[in-house]
This record gives sequence, structure tokens and C-alpha cells, in this order.
Amino acid sequence: MSGMRTALASIGVFGLVGVGYGMWAIISPGEDRKREMLKNLPEANPVRMEETRKRNALVLQALKDAAETNENIARGYGGQK
Repeated sequence: MSGMRTALASIGVFGLVGVGYGMWAIISPGEDRKREMLKNLPEANPVRMEETRKRNALVLQALKDAAETNENIARGYGGQK
């Protein structure tokens, strides 16, 4: 009886894995759709990428400046008391 239960459980697990894989295969986009999605990403636009690089450089510079100082710069931008 235990062997039959193990066999049925194994068949059930393999069945569920098969159903999951089948659903994934149906839902996943094809190669044409993948290429179209990659073309529409913001990183595909050179102007947008340059803006992102500049913004990242400014953020990193601000973090570097904050790391080099002992002041709490978060309080410095509000109203001075």
C-alpha cells in the first residue's frame, strides 16, 4: 500500500510540474515579442541612457560628499533653526 501511495504521489507531483510548465510555455512571449519589448525599454534610447548616467553620477557624487563630511546633511536642506 505504501508503494502505491508513493507512486500516486510521484505521478501527482510530475503532473503538477507538467501543468505548470505547460502554462508557462503558453504565457511566455515569443521571440518577436521579446525583441519588440527590448526595443521599447528606456535603456534602448541613447538620450535617455545619457540622462540616466548623468543622474547616477550626481547621486554618487552626493553620496561621496556625504560620506566625507561629519555633518548631517539631511537636516541642512530644511529650514535652518
